[in-house]
Amino acid sequence: MKKVFKQFRYGQKGFTLVELLVVIAILGVLAAVAIPNVSKFMGRGKTESYATELSNVQTGVAALLADSKSGQLDAAIVSATADMSSVKATKSTTGDINLSQYMSGLDASGHVKTGCTYAFTIDGTVTQTLP
Repeated sequence: MKKVFKQFRYGQKGFTLVELLVVIAILGVLAAVAIPNVSKFMGRGKTESYATELSNVQTGVAALLADSKSGQLDAAIVSATADMSSVKATKSTTGDINLSQYMSGLDASGHVKTGCTYAFTIDGTVTQTLP
Protein backbone atom coordinates (compact mmCIF):
# COMPACT_ATOMS: atom_id res chain seq x y z
CA MET A 1 0.00 0.00 0.00
CA LYS A 2 2.88 2.33 0.77
CA LYS A 3 4.29 1.78 -2.71
CA VAL A 4 1.04 2.85 -4.32
CA PHE A 5 0.96 6.14 -2.42
CA LYS A 6 4.62 6.82 -3.19
CA GLN A 7 4.03 6.38 -6.91
CA PHE A 8 1.31 9.02 -6.96
CA ARG A 9 3.16 11.62 -4.93
CA TYR A 10 6.73 11.07 -6.04
CA GLY A 11 8.57 14.36 -5.76
CA GLN A 12 5.47 16.36 -4.90
CA LYS A 13 5.45 18.27 -1.62
CA GLY A 14 2.36 20.51 -1.94
CA PHE A 15 0.11 22.49 -4.25
CA THR A 16 1.33 24.55 -7.16
CA LEU A 17 0.83 28.30 -7.33
CA VAL A 18 -1.67 27.91 -10.17
CA GLU A 19 -3.81 25.50 -8.11
CA LEU A 20 -3.88 27.91 -5.19
CA LEU A 21 -4.83 30.84 -7.43
CA VAL A 22 -7.68 28.85 -8.96
CA VAL A 23 -9.06 28.02 -5.50
CA ILE A 24 -8.80 31.68 -4.41
CA ALA A 25 -10.59 32.81 -7.60
CA ILE A 26 -13.42 30.33 -6.99
CA LEU A 27 -13.80 31.53 -3.39
CA GLY A 28 -13.85 35.15 -4.60
CA VAL A 29 -16.64 34.43 -7.08
CA LEU A 30 -18.68 32.65 -4.40
CA ALA A 31 -18.22 35.57 -1.98
CA ALA A 32 -19.22 38.09 -4.67
CA VAL A 33 -22.48 36.20 -5.20
CA ALA A 34 -23.26 35.44 -1.54
CA ILE A 35 -22.66 38.81 0.17
CA PRO A 36 -25.34 40.86 -1.70
CA ASN A 37 -27.87 38.08 -1.16
CA VAL A 38 -27.19 37.93 2.57
CA SER A 39 -27.65 41.69 2.99
CA LYS A 40 -30.89 41.55 0.98
CA PHE A 41 -32.25 38.80 3.25
CA MET A 42 -31.29 40.73 6.38
CA GLY A 43 -33.19 43.81 5.20
CA ARG A 44 -36.22 41.74 4.26
CA GLY A 45 -36.13 40.04 7.66
CA LYS A 46 -36.48 43.37 9.47
CA THR A 47 -39.49 44.46 7.43
CA GLU A 48 -41.12 41.07 7.93
CA SER A 49 -40.52 41.25 11.68
CA TYR A 50 -42.21 44.66 11.79
CA ALA A 51 -45.23 43.30 9.90
CA THR A 52 -45.40 40.25 12.18
CA GLU A 53 -45.24 42.40 15.30
CA LEU A 54 -48.04 44.64 13.98
CA SER A 55 -50.16 41.54 13.40
CA ASN A 56 -49.42 40.33 16.95
CA VAL A 57 -50.38 43.71 18.43
CA GLN A 58 -53.63 43.76 16.42
CA THR A 59 -54.46 40.23 17.59
CA GLY A 60 -53.73 41.20 21.19
CA VAL A 61 -55.97 44.27 20.90
CA ALA A 62 -58.78 42.14 19.48
CA ALA A 63 -58.50 39.74 22.43
CA LEU A 64 -58.37 42.66 24.87
CA LEU A 65 -61.51 44.20 23.36
CA ALA A 66 -63.29 40.84 23.45
CA ASP A 67 -62.63 40.58 27.20
CA SER A 68 -63.43 44.21 27.97
CA LYS A 69 -66.69 45.39 29.45
CA SER A 70 -67.53 47.97 26.79
CA GLY A 71 -65.70 46.52 23.78
CA GLN A 72 -63.52 49.64 23.69
CA LEU A 73 -60.21 50.80 25.06
CA ASP A 74 -60.35 53.11 28.08
CA ALA A 75 -58.79 56.02 26.20
CA ALA A 76 -57.25 56.61 22.80
CA ILE A 77 -53.47 56.63 22.80
CA VAL A 78 -52.77 59.15 20.09
CA SER A 79 -49.06 59.58 20.74
CA ALA A 80 -47.06 56.57 19.66
CA THR A 81 -45.96 54.25 22.45
CA ALA A 82 -43.94 51.06 22.71
CA ASP A 83 -45.35 50.31 26.19
CA MET A 84 -48.12 47.74 25.80
CA SER A 85 -48.97 47.87 29.49
CA SER A 86 -50.25 51.45 29.02
CA VAL A 87 -53.03 50.25 26.69
CA LYS A 88 -55.94 49.46 29.02
CA ALA A 89 -59.58 48.46 29.04
CA THR A 90 -62.06 47.77 31.82
CA LYS A 91 -63.00 44.15 32.37
CA SER A 92 -66.49 43.55 33.64
CA THR A 93 -65.54 41.64 36.81
CA THR A 94 -61.91 42.26 37.75
CA GLY A 95 -61.18 45.91 36.96
CA ASP A 96 -58.57 47.07 34.45
CA ILE A 97 -56.74 44.79 32.03
CA ASN A 98 -53.87 45.83 29.82
CA LEU A 99 -52.54 44.75 26.45
CA SER A 100 -49.28 43.30 27.78
CA GLN A 101 -51.33 40.52 29.41
CA TYR A 102 -52.41 39.39 25.93
CA MET A 103 -49.00 39.48 24.25
CA SER A 104 -45.84 37.43 24.49
CA GLY A 105 -42.40 38.49 23.30
CA LEU A 106 -42.33 41.75 25.23
CA ASP A 107 -39.40 42.78 27.39
CA ALA A 108 -39.66 42.76 31.21
CA SER A 109 -41.24 46.23 31.34
CA GLY A 110 -43.96 45.42 28.77
CA HIS A 111 -42.32 47.18 25.79
CA VAL A 112 -42.02 45.79 22.27
CA LYS A 113 -38.49 44.75 21.27
CA THR A 114 -38.28 45.90 17.64
CA GLY A 115 -38.27 49.62 18.39
CA CYS A 116 -41.58 50.24 16.62
CA THR A 117 -44.18 52.40 18.31
CA TYR A 118 -47.95 52.10 18.14
CA ALA A 119 -50.92 54.46 18.39
CA PHE A 120 -54.38 53.19 19.34
CA THR A 121 -57.90 54.50 18.90
CA ILE A 122 -60.75 53.76 21.31
CA ASP A 123 -62.28 51.23 18.90
CA GLY A 124 -58.98 49.28 18.71
CA THR A 125 -57.46 50.51 15.46
CA VAL A 126 -53.66 50.18 15.61
CA THR A 127 -51.19 52.37 13.72
CA GLN A 128 -47.53 51.35 13.59
CA THR A 129 -44.59 53.75 13.34
CA LEU A 130 -41.32 52.19 12.23
CA PRO A 131 -38.04 53.05 13.97
